[in-house]
Amino acid sequence: MSRDGRWVAWTWHGVGPTADVYVVPVDGSTVPLCLTADPTQETRLVSWTPDSAAVIVAQDHDGDERARLFRVNLVEPGVMHPLTEENPNYFVRGGYLHPNGRWLVYGANLDVATGAEIEPTWVYRHDLDTGERLPLACPQKGGYLPLLSPDGTHVLYHRKDRHAAGVQLWLVDTEGQHDREIMNAGDDKKVLGAWFSDSERVLVRAGTETHFRVGVWELATGELRWLLDDPERNIEAVSAPFRSEQIIVLEDKEARRRASWLNPATGKETALAAIPGTLVPIAPAGEKGEWVGLYYSSRQPIDLVRFHPDTLHPAALTSLTRVWERTQLTKDDLTAAEDFRWKSVDGMAIQGWLYRAKGTPQGTIVYVHGGPTWHHEDQVYAEIQYYVAQGFNVLDPNYRGSTGFSRAFREAIKVDGWGGREQDDIRTGIEALIAAGVAEPGKVGITGTSYGGYSSWCAITRFPPDILAASAPICGMTDLVVDYNTTRPDLRPYSEEMLGGTPDTAPERYRERSPIHFVDNIQGRLMIVQGLQDPNVTPENVRAVQAALETAHIEYSLLVFDDEGHGIDRPANQKTLYQQLATFFSEAFAGD
Repeated sequence: MSRDGRWVAWTWHGVGPTADVYVVPVDGSTVPLCLTADPTQETRLVSWTPDSAAVIVAQDHDGDERARLFRVNLVEPGVMHPLTEENPNYFVRGGYLHPNGRWLVYGANLDVATGAEIEPTWVYRHDLDTGERLPLACPQKGGYLPLLSPDGTHVLYHRKDRHAAGVQLWLVDTEGQHDREIMNAGDDKKVLGAWFSDSERVLVRAGTETHFRVGVWELATGELRWLLDDPERNIEAVSAPFRSEQIIVLEDKEARRRASWLNPATGKETALAAIPGTLVPIAPAGEKGEWVGLYYSSRQPIDLVRFHPDTLHPAALTSLTRVWERTQLTKDDLTAAEDFRWKSVDGMAIQGWLYRAKGTPQGTIVYVHGGPTWHHEDQVYAEIQYYVAQGFNVLDPNYRGSTGFSRAFREAIKVDGWGGREQDDIRTGIEALIAAGVAEPGKVGITGTSYGGYSSWCAITRFPPDILAASAPICGMTDLVVDYNTTRPDLRPYSEEMLGGTPDTAPERYRERSPIHFVDNIQGRLMIVQGLQDPNVTPENVRAVQAALETAHIEYSLLVFDDEGHGIDRPANQKTLYQQLATFFSEAFAGD
């Protein structure tokens, strides 16, 4: 939402040849306006300018994630004014314009003195008139995006210097002075912060051994007041929108998101009434008590809507995106997600979403989400809906390590590290489907992107052939040492957190969890999919595993996209991918 409350902007995928940035007035008086309209490159929203007259956007080159920042004025749609250099040798995080209109604050893994790319993400104040970049803070590790206070006096940022699993909250002023830690919940615990609109308070979400608690930190006094501290609650996100004194609290229960408002002065919490689907408030809209929010389900594409909390039901929501006007599909063409449960090898309860094909299914596809620190909701996933429409059942598992359940469930993946019992969670899900008569032995395949791609590699190199017939990993790690050495430098701390160290300090774990060393176990069909501009899971992963597959005389097919990065995002490429994967799994299940 813009600070003046008149506009809402977003990145929209799938309505054009690439992702673009759109804007619409919150009163819904006009149709959405495309601000960027670049048919060749993906463009993503970063922030609003303080005067609400423009947005800051980021555009990379064919998914290489080396983004350049631009300003786009509402009165000049399609005109992108460059703010940073073309083809940078670093990765930028965030981008907030100072109220003086001259300084841009962002994070970058760049040593400005030498011009070299580095592993840490430093916080910069970039003078747009002179080009000077002043380092405001220099953490030792890659980090999160820095947050400029609305009045432009201070920057909140996060450090990971003490422990791979920990995040501490720091504060520095915009002159680069008085850099200090303001909260540490423990070296291995995470603290995340965000500004209130008054620039005098910080909204804090801090991890404990069992849960996240929510509090308010006062800039003037350094006082911290806890508002929510309940081990039974799984609070995944909080925000403090402009023009409201209410905190938005988002709590996930069994992969379903529920929202409430929290008064920071009184501590009183008011739950948003439940309606079919998921409704997430974003910010107030006008003086009549209305709000703008996101509304979605597996039969409702994500929509920006205006609503009043006192008259909540689907028919009372006003669509701002008018998303149904952009497709010939109807809700009847989309398949509802069913809640499916099973027990893993150690008795841990696992949840997933089951989508059933109409009529007799060709077989079952397991679609594994990335992350692993992520989860899938009751939401439209185009790839899943396509497979269901082609006659496949689909299981979408939320394995241990997923968000959406509890902090203990999310942290459970670290007991073994990547490639541990979370892969058993997926295998036992397949076995539960077979036991329930939903899936048939020999007619199950697996696919997914990023960590879903890695899981697809783990499955085809571990699972017995009577369970798994085919695998199609997309941008998935094959050799965790190669991946660590070739990925974005600022992302390496995540590998260290999940594997308990670096390849030098934990070499055995990196080796035993790398599917490349077990390709001789492959008996099912294999299709490898890769974006050749991927800086996260680089094509080196594919080149390394190709050599291993050829040494082991394992047949495979390869589908690459020259103009894609970490994931296949362009609609034209997605069409090719979905069609080829549907044919691949159909032939594998038929024994062709």
